[in-house]
Amino acid sequence: MARTLAMILAGGKGTRLAPLTSHRAKPAVPFGGRYRIIDFVLSNFVNSGYYRIHVLTQYMASSLIRHLNNTWNLGGILPDQFIEPVPAQMRRGEHWYVGTADSVYQNLNLIHDDHAEHVAIFGGDHIYKIAVDQMEAHHVAMDADLTVAAFPVAKEDAHHFGVIQIEASGRITGFQEKPKSGAATIPGQPDMCLVSMGNYFFKRKVLEEVLMHDAAQLDSSHDFGKDIIPQMVKAGARVYTYDFATNKVPGESADAKPYWRDVGTLDGYFEATMDLRAVLPAFNLYNRKWPIRSMPAQLPPAKFVLAGKQREFGQVVDSLVCEGTIVSGAMLVGTIAGVDCYFHRFASIENSVFCGRDRVGRHCWVKNVLADTNVVIAEGTTIGFDSQADKKRFPFMTEKGIVILPKGTFVPKEGPIEIAQDMVSSLEQDPSTAEIMTAAKGLFVRSTRHSNDAIR
Repeated sequence: MARTLAMILAGGKGTRLAPLTSHRAKPAVPFGGRYRIIDFVLSNFVNSGYYRIHVLTQYMASSLIRHLNNTWNLGGILPDQFIEPVPAQMRRGEHWYVGTADSVYQNLNLIHDDHAEHVAIFGGDHIYKIAVDQMEAHHVAMDADLTVAAFPVAKEDAHHFGVIQIEASGRITGFQEKPKSGAATIPGQPDMCLVSMGNYFFKRKVLEEVLMHDAAQLDSSHDFGKDIIPQMVKAGARVYTYDFATNKVPGESADAKPYWRDVGTLDGYFEATMDLRAVLPAFNLYNRKWPIRSMPAQLPPAKFVLAGKQREFGQVVDSLVCEGTIVSGAMLVGTIAGVDCYFHRFASIENSVFCGRDRVGRHCWVKNVLADTNVVIAEGTTIGFDSQADKKRFPFMTEKGIVILPKGTFVPKEGPIEIAQDMVSSLEQDPSTAEIMTAAKGLFVRSTRHSNDAIR
């Protein structure tokens, strides 16, 4: 374990999470009030005793790299321990990463020079806990060339993942990457499929060989799921699954069920965040033996003031409230409030997520809102109580009726919302949001504010 090298894939766009990802990489998206998505996989590795980690970045990586440097810098005291962001460098040709396997191939020098016996390759954009050392122990015990972490999902969701077929020993006999139809189901469970979590352990020498071979294939998409795994299975390599359900994270209750969320869509992201509110949440942030680490906020404690005679105001119920946030006579129910937010008197906020440094004015009624950072909702505004009215006013709304407010947006009581000038440019250029912005002409105006400019 001490000599195992880890590579975290953190260069993806996360197109289905736009507009949250129209200006940042998916692993840098805030989650749970005070974290970034990347913090969860890195916490798993550090808690498992792994301190040799390269984080491969590419798409809009500046905020991600800044977060890694500020939060995960091990200090350089021990040269053999590092968590290092590695931007795309075109080391193997005049092109950026064209697939997950290509991102590792272009950094083979880091793997070759390290001489580790095994290499862990994990995605940087999922929410879950895993004792990584247990997966590696299984990988070694099976003498596997490649071990793939696997998890059962409903058949109707299988088209988002790589679907695995196995024999009784756990050896993989077939692999379908994101099948549009005909996904192989688990024997005896016709409504469930076993899917890849995108987390792998390779023997280092095997990894080098398969990546070099794949790079020479002109018809390859250079992706682990689409190319590497099927090729290895077809060639008879020792490719095994690791059953994520068998993983036992220290400090978790004996009856805790495995929790893994892809948070690949806005509704999925919102629901995973809402999971944190429960009395006994499916994903427990309060396990002292398995802390989820992030950058300490240099802010005062959260404060709750001006509880009024009217009991419906001045309360916080079933909610998470982070450092620096002030609830000044407002009512928060089932809400996640990130750092340094301000909720003014007589505002009612329900079933919503505020990512940080947001402001909600007096006498607002807000429900089913996902607000990125630096969002301001003006006094007297109502959101979330009339879906038809919301559709006519807000450009971004999920299939389940969640109103999405891009970073730096100002929402007046009436009239067009004001989207920060830099965000308008990003949203109009992002293929995931360009059509929405075109169709929404008249619903918004271009603000003179920059999305980083917080209103105090």
